[in-house]
Amino acid sequence: MLSASRADSFRTSLSPETTLADRSEQYTLIDRETAWLAFSDRVLQEADDSTVPLFERLFFCGIFSSNLDEYFRVRVASLRSLLRLGKTDTAKLGINPYRLLHDIHRIVLAQQERYGAILGPLMEELASEGIVLVNEDTVHPSHADFLKETFRETVAPLLKPVPLSGEDGPPFLKNHCVYLAIELWDRDPAALRTWTPSYHLLEVPSEQTPRFVTLPRRGDDHEVMFLDDLIRYNLEELFPDKDVGRTYAFKLTRDAELYVEDEFEGNLVEAIRNSLGKRDTGLPSRFLYDMRTPYVLVHRLQHELGLENEDLVLGARYHNLNDYMGFPRFDREDLSYPLWPPLPHPALDGAESVLDLVREGDQIIHTPYQSFDHFIRFLDEAAGDPDVEELWLTVYRVANDSDVLTKLIKAAESGKKVTVFIEVQARFDEESNLNWAGRLEAAGVRTLYSMEGLKVHAKISLVSRRETDGLRLYGYVGTGNFNEKTAGVYTDHGIFTADERITADLVQVFRFLAGEIDEPKTHHLLVAPFTLRKGFNRLIDAEAQAAKEGRPSGMTLKMNALEDSKIIRRLYDASVAGVPIDIIVRGICRLVQGVPSQSETIRVRSILDRYLEHPRIYVFHSSGEERMYLASADLMKRNLSSRVEVAIPVYDPEVKRQLEALIQIQLADNQKARLVDPEGTNPYLRNGADPVRSQEAFRNFLADLVED
Repeated sequence: MLSASRADSFRTSLSPETTLADRSEQYTLIDRETAWLAFSDRVLQEADDSTVPLFERLFFCGIFSSNLDEYFRVRVASLRSLLRLGKTDTAKLGINPYRLLHDIHRIVLAQQERYGAILGPLMEELASEGIVLVNEDTVHPSHADFLKETFRETVAPLLKPVPLSGEDGPPFLKNHCVYLAIELWDRDPAALRTWTPSYHLLEVPSEQTPRFVTLPRRGDDHEVMFLDDLIRYNLEELFPDKDVGRTYAFKLTRDAELYVEDEFEGNLVEAIRNSLGKRDTGLPSRFLYDMRTPYVLVHRLQHELGLENEDLVLGARYHNLNDYMGFPRFDREDLSYPLWPPLPHPALDGAESVLDLVREGDQIIHTPYQSFDHFIRFLDEAAGDPDVEELWLTVYRVANDSDVLTKLIKAAESGKKVTVFIEVQARFDEESNLNWAGRLEAAGVRTLYSMEGLKVHAKISLVSRRETDGLRLYGYVGTGNFNEKTAGVYTDHGIFTADERITADLVQVFRFLAGEIDEPKTHHLLVAPFTLRKGFNRLIDAEAQAAKEGRPSGMTLKMNALEDSKIIRRLYDASVAGVPIDIIVRGICRLVQGVPSQSETIRVRSILDRYLEHPRIYVFHSSGEERMYLASADLMKRNLSSRVEVAIPVYDPEVKRQLEALIQIQLADNQKARLVDPEGTNPYLRNGADPVRSQEAFRNFLADLVED
């Protein structure tokens, strides 16, 4: 539950917006920035939940830290850039960045206080289980030799201390790196009379060596030390001629925006390449420092590094706590969620050929409950099938050692025509995607790149095979990236199909991506930025019209984010007409539920559990015919208006039945579901009924499919 002041912060973030032209009332939305922070609060709920195993609670602490870092790099940085505009210009944009930044810092401070209140007791519980976090002061003397040897062999060669005030000016601080400010005193008696220390800065090399050091076991307990504290323990070896005083940690978060829209004059790929370095050199958006740092040092750092007052954020002793996601677990399975190995697929596991099976009817995979290997097998089979002529695929985010792209290289090397569309504007994955693009081109893959003004976010693939009755197409449309690593922790769904209605539309999408046509002419797929918004508008309006006429109506919408104000206003209009609307949203939600004469029939819930909920499923009553779409797109302006997205209608009865079961299970969840309220309190929907934990219940549902 939020404090009163925190709830007030969320209330002040409610913003009135005028509705569509045919209504005179004003509708209320939550601003996007604080809606993002509300999701961080839901993550903290998991970290604070005593029913969650200890290591998983620590993992959620890491997720919270990671989310907050991204928030400052992206959202706060964008707001800070608006401060350079005059008040008149920002007023025209309908946004008050000064007020928003004030609210953001107030909310974040409250969240960090709560985070600290969770983390301290959590570490105490781990200690009671025999897993102890020690520092340079509390470590047992018997570890001295180990600490010095480890430092000399693996850490010291990576360290490059630099003076805070050098002849060449202050050092440049890289983004997202932890630094230590080390207080040094000269041993010259004359210098001591000035009572003024010097300071050196030292980057903690957590990208080159693990953040946590496991100490040799000396009893029943497992002891762990931060890399930062290993360095602190050995500072006298780095500065043998100085007396080492106190040490304080800090880090700088830099603006992550690339502003590629302004760099379209030349080759877009080259523009992205030239902009990659900006990730480390962008303007500061947050300077997080240990609250024990003396004011005089904070002021000096601010002056030397050219920081604004708005950049300064109080923190604790340690930063980059997203590293808690990699905290050593010592094979303590009792402190983790029980393993859920992928379940057998009722059809694909026993099939001799994926392509032959899909020819008989659509198949769906639900990752990570079922294995993503089924898609890799689909590609591998196509790569090795002499009758397969072509393969197409879109790439947004892939694993560093991607099996998916390795299979496509195999197909190209065997003489097949392979086309891959690489999105080089995928935030934080541009460099990886460009590296893969080079490998694909070297293997003979036809490699296409980002389009001006559009990101390609669709997750689609197509295979053409020469068969006895002619050329047949096999397609795949999914909600998640073609990334076998994230497929193990994100819930997603993907449909294999040989339905000619769908595959013909996929050809249109790929022809558009290849620049062969100006717009895909699809009859079944909804494709952004062309038909997806229009299609959803028609579907929403049809439900509203049915309600006005007294006919049954309803919508169930599952997504990651609900942000687009035009869609939200349409949902409000549908609610005023009487349409019952259930929304399941993981992250940002600007819609305010339960408001009289606005959203009385809308109920919004969010589910957080061991897996990250990532699918987008949209269901409309449609006069009893129930129209269902599986999509790559959230209901965000960027997804609907400036990305290439694909929503596939679910035609196969068995596929639809499985997705309907998921929706009903999630609507019944009374263990991990929260109400998304405008106050940002996120109360659990625990109603005293028989417990339903939707991820576990859906896994059981899929297990029963195999037994049947």
